Amino acid sequence: MDADEVESKDRTPRERELQQANDFHAVLLAMAGHDLRQPLQVMLSSYDWLSRRLATPSEKEYLRRGELALAQFTKQLDLLVDALRLHQQAATIEPVPVWLSPMLARLGRDHEEMANRKGLTLRVRPADVAVASDPFLLEVALRNLLRNALKFTGPGGQVLVGCRRRGSRVRLEVHDTGIGIPPDKLARVFEAFHRLDSTQTDGLGLGLFVVRRAVDLLGHRLEVRSTVGRGSCFSILADASTAAEARRHAMEFPGRPLSRVDDTCAPPH
Repeated sequence: MDADEVESKDRTPRERELQQANDFHAVLLAMAGHDLRQPLQVMLSSYDWLSRRLATPSEKEYLRRGELALAQFTKQLDLLVDALRLHQQAATIEPVPVWLSPMLARLGRDHEEMANRKGLTLRVRPADVAVASDPFLLEVALRNLLRNALKFTGPGGQVLVGCRRRGSRVRLEVHDTGIGIPPDKLARVFEAFHRLDSTQTDGLGLGLFVVRRAVDLLGHRLEVRSTVGRGSCFSILADASTAAEARRHAMEFPGRPLSRVDDTCAPPH
């Protein structure tokens, strides 16, 4: 009998059940992150090949519809992978100093095309400050808030991502001039499978649920202010890291950029 078998026999039925559940989630994550993405890449390559060969308006319209469907599928796959990773990482979260400037810049680059396609103005204010958080989970939360803002803001609207320093805390904010949320629906927007706009059938309604789960795991605070017809502001409040803490962590992990931490962040105005 090897060591793994001895350890398995020492576990209680509940512990074995939890381990099996974790193993199952790991398998699902591997499938979603790898096995499902391979045929998706083949389809995207095929559409790219077709886009250079189709000529008639009707052919191009069918191609456009297919590309939109693939884009939606990709977004939902990303959400499912994020949700599975949240479950997998829940027991191993250790806050570290996270520099916001490179993260916010990356989010702006990643969503620039989506904003342009919808005719929106997207502004991302760099923030020379660090917070005590988990870099993966914090980016998952901000990415989903930004996607949500872009989705529910119409052509000609604006989306702004920035932060404010408030004493020992930092408030990360995602503003939009979108449809807004009625007061009686604010309490439900973070529920799984709940859609802000019931007339829209695209999506699983997981984006804000993933945000809530990530923020809860990080021990941060999540707030939302909204006015119907004028837009919304979603905020994440996290503890700021001192310059010394951030520099020490950056020295331990050379891949992280070094910069100076000020007492202020660029205000989202």
